[in-house]
Amino acid sequence: MTARIGVVTFPGSLDDRDTQRAIRLAGAEPVALWHKDKDLHQVDAVVLCGGFSYGDYLRAGAIARFSPVMETLIEQAKAGLPVLGICNGFQILTEAHLLPGTMLRNDHLHFICRDQKLRVENAETSWTTDYTAGQEIHIPLKNNDGQYVADEYTLDKLEAEGRVAFRYLDFNPNGSQRDIAGVTNEAGNVVGLMPHPEHAVEPLIGTGRTDGLPFFTSILKKLVNV
Repeated sequence: MTARIGVVTFPGSLDDRDTQRAIRLAGAEPVALWHKDKDLHQVDAVVLCGGFSYGDYLRAGAIARFSPVMETLIEQAKAGLPVLGICNGFQILTEAHLLPGTMLRNDHLHFICRDQKLRVENAETSWTTDYTAGQEIHIPLKNNDGQYVADEYTLDKLEAEGRVAFRYLDFNPNGSQRDIAGVTNEAGNVVGLMPHPEHAVEPLIGTGRTDGLPFFTSILKKLVNV
């Protein structure tokens, strides 16, 4: 049976089709989900893709967090449904309190688009098992509100519990505290990161590497083995 992975589209989403393509390349079936539909249509996992939901008005991800689909998603994520938030999706997950911390405007106050070197810090989440801890990868990055911040207690807790999933290497592109590029929840089923793995799944696009594909093969292997 083919694993079915939902991709939510909000008004302002940009990378939903890219994400669907990455899922298909990994061997799973992408399922388009509309933000106004509470029904997740029995998918096995969900990706909140990148973009600028609702134009990032009020605060990035703040309005999308109240879309009808999120009511069901929050409930099921807490029950163990694997969820990946990419860029704007990461922002939405923090607004929904499925992940700790929040995202602020880049410290240099400019939109940034570049290939970014990362270190995999946690290779035990639902979305990272095809990596190895300490592995260095290159993933495209594009954001305006990518500065990850949290209070010192939360940051220390994330570090102590191994919940920093990815860290920026060589260059911190947005001022994120402790060079944090992505985090996971306690259970490891919810992961958020600012870089875009769906743009690094074929050698002819993105970085010219396939360093992002293991996100999608990791979840596929988990779902097949469940």
